[in-house]
Order: sequence, then structure tokens, then C-alpha cells
Amino acid sequence: MKLQKVNDCCWRIPREGKMRVDGIVFADDALMKSIEEDKSLEQVANVACLPGIVGHSIGMPDIHWGYGFPIGGVAGFDLEEGVISPGGVGYDINCGVRLLSTNLQIEDWRGRVPDLVQGLFRRIPTGVGHARKDLKLNREDSSKMARRGARWAVESGFGSQEDLLYIEEGGCLEGADFDLVSDRAYERGRSQVGTIGSGNHFVEVGWVDEVYDAALAERIGLFPNGLTVIIHTGSRGFGYQICEDYLRILQKAADRYGIYLPDRQLCCAPLKSEEGKRYLAAMKCGANFAFANRQLVTHFVREAFEEEWGLTPRDHGIGVVYDVCHNIAKVETHVIDGETRKVCVHRKGATRAFPAGHPAVPEAYRDVGQPVLVPGDMGRYSYVLVGNPASPGYTFASSCHGAGRRLSRKAAVKATRDRNIVKELAAQGITVAAASRATIDEEFPQAYKDVAEVVDVVHRANLAIKVARLRPVGVIKG
Repeated sequence: MKLQKVNDCCWRIPREGKMRVDGIVFADDALMKSIEEDKSLEQVANVACLPGIVGHSIGMPDIHWGYGFPIGGVAGFDLEEGVISPGGVGYDINCGVRLLSTNLQIEDWRGRVPDLVQGLFRRIPTGVGHARKDLKLNREDSSKMARRGARWAVESGFGSQEDLLYIEEGGCLEGADFDLVSDRAYERGRSQVGTIGSGNHFVEVGWVDEVYDAALAERIGLFPNGLTVIIHTGSRGFGYQICEDYLRILQKAADRYGIYLPDRQLCCAPLKSEEGKRYLAAMKCGANFAFANRQLVTHFVREAFEEEWGLTPRDHGIGVVYDVCHNIAKVETHVIDGETRKVCVHRKGATRAFPAGHPAVPEAYRDVGQPVLVPGDMGRYSYVLVGNPASPGYTFASSCHGAGRRLSRKAAVKATRDRNIVKELAAQGITVAAASRATIDEEFPQAYKDVAEVVDVVHRANLAIKVARLRPVGVIKG
């Protein structure tokens, strides 16, 4: 793979062969060495071959190998000539992160975190296939949820209207069509709303241990030593099945429309085709499930604080700081080569980072820019940033979404064979509960890149502005 170093934080993959545009990857020298260990750079080049791609095929600093697109991949497509690809969204449609703030200070409650963690673990199902026994939706309710997202959750008594003011797209993508979702997807998802699932999904209790911009931090409701909660989950089996169903449909569509695919996992259909329109409408159902899911988990987090610590809503003051999508395709307006155009932006393992004044930023934050939430691993730290007005125009105002894996799950289990990760984390003051020891071993901190290095590149490359750092004290894992 040919690479040209543009500056200390940016590399170019020059256009060659069937590539229609250059590839651009954000990384410093150390991160690039790690990135080159897998085939994610090849995937950036492959994405650059798809019809109608505009600008560049982009890789974020947390990039690593994924299905079709790399995880940490971003690409925009012209609405007339371009395509939409499930591989550019991912199986876990609208996997995303929500950050909650509280009125509480860490030092007042640190000793009672273990009780809270156990309370969260009892209330929020975790692990592969786990579902809620008390919330099994019928088809009518599932349809409403798929069309209304977090709005449905609030209307059903899980949270308040105020929560919706702090969610990307208000917690609902318009244009979702439940009739385009298979019976299998409905059956898989009907009892999984309000759960976090498996893998690197989690609910994490932490606190603000460092503030980089006091004015910005205060503006979005974060204060030194303030207790916080991060929720990381997506659309569960519902979104997975939607992706699975449409991969088969779009593989046939790519053949039908004569689309060259350097990798069959990049199967796609023209955005203006019936197949492309149907996938987009079904994908929105998965995205709205994820918004609703994080809203329900928020409700159960509030319940845990109230019942485990005996607090009232006024006491804990748990509010939504923001909720962002990580795996999504959206039609957005961007300036490309000096021209304002509507394009379909795929972000897979990446988040948008719109700056202050952007009309798509919720009114609550339009004066400061959209919060960007970047979780790390369960032993170190996570970061909060906001969109940077100086962000390079060709990134579609995008940022990283996390640390990025360094070890495969199999390699992580092998590396921890003779270790007790639960005890190691407890020695650091971090309480962990999970569905199994294997889950914890797969997710041990060193399985991930150091998110501080990733965020440093994001900040120096002007993709987003660092606001605050959060430290974990308690985690439940899938």
C-alpha cells in the first residue's frame, strides 16, 4: 500500500487503479505502525473504488479492520451517481454512545459504587442474546418504536421530553419503514430493547478527572469530580438482522447494476434505486431501535441510583449530556470543492463532529458545537470533545469513535489466561460486573489502543476540540 505523509497527523493513499478518489488517514507515526498491522488501509482504498464517492475515502485514528468498510471509515456519496452500502454502516446499526451527567461528586459516593454496579447489572441485561423478561413488544409497539425511536421511549414513560433535546437527530431518523423489516428481525429485537448486548458494549460509572476547556465543559454540564455515566450499546439483534437481510439483497443488486466491487463485502446499490431506498428506510428502523434502547437504559440507570443509593431525581440530577451515532448513513449537506451539495455520508465506527453554528447541531449546543463522545477502555479513560470550526472540509465534519482494538478477542483471551482482570481493576478502584469472565478477558484494557493517543491526533488535526477526560470507577459489560 502506497502511503504519502501529509503532516504529523495525516497520510494520503494516492489514487491508483480503480480508485476514484484518494484515501486520507488521520494518524501519527506511532498509530500508523499499529494501523499497518491489519488490512484496514487496503479497505480505505477499496471504498475509494465505489461509484459516486466524493472528496476522499477517509480513515480515523482509531481505524481497524472491519466488514467491508474499515471500522473508523468515513465516505460521502453523490445522491445521483452514488451508492449506499450496509458494509459502510455495519451490523450494529446506530451503535452509539450516550453520556449522562449528575449533581453528585465522586468523593462522596466512591465507597458505594460496588452496590450501584450490582444494581445496574441486575436491571440491565447483558451478554449475547440476553433479553428483558418484563418488556416484550408486540408488532404494533415494535413498529412505533422503529418509526419514533427515543420519542417512543419517552412517550412510553421512559424519560422526559427534555432528554430528546440532547440526542443526535432528536433521537429519531425520519423515513423509517417497518414494513421493510423482516419477521426474523422483529422476533430478534422485540425483547432486546433496554439491554446492552455483548462485546465492548457497557454501562460505565465514572467522573470528570481533568478539564481542558473550563468554559466549554461548564456549558455542556461537566464539572471537575462530577459523577458521570456512559452508555454504549446499539440496535442488538434487530439491527444485526436488518443488515444480514439486506446484505443478501444488495449483493444481488450490485451484480444487477454492474457495480465493480474490489471486495464482495462492499456490496451496495445506487442510492436512487429501489433496493437502495429500501435499505435506507430499513436501516433507519435499526437506528431508531438503538435510540430507543439507549433511552430505556438511561431510565434503568436512574432507577438504580434511586433504589441503590436512596436518591430522588432532584438529588442525583441525572441528565443527558449528549447521544451520538457511530454506525450510520445519513443524507447531509456539505461544502465539497467549494460547492454546497447533499451527499449520503457513511460513518462506520466514526461520529459526526459538527461545529458551532451548524444547523444540524441541536439548538441546546448550537453556540458551542456538537459534543463528541469518545469512550476508551474500562481501565483508563474516556474523552468528551466538541466539533471544531477549523475541521478540514473534506472530513464531512467527522471524528473518531473510540480507541480501536489492538488485539483480537482470541488474542486478548490468550494474553489474560494467567491473569485475574477483575482483581487487577479492583486494585485500581474499578468495580466490574459481566456476563462471563471471558467477556472481561476479551475486553481487558490493553486489548485496545490508548485512547489518549487517538484523541490527541483528533485534537491536533482540528477534527474536534478536547473538553474533558473521564475516569471509570464501575462498569457492567456485555
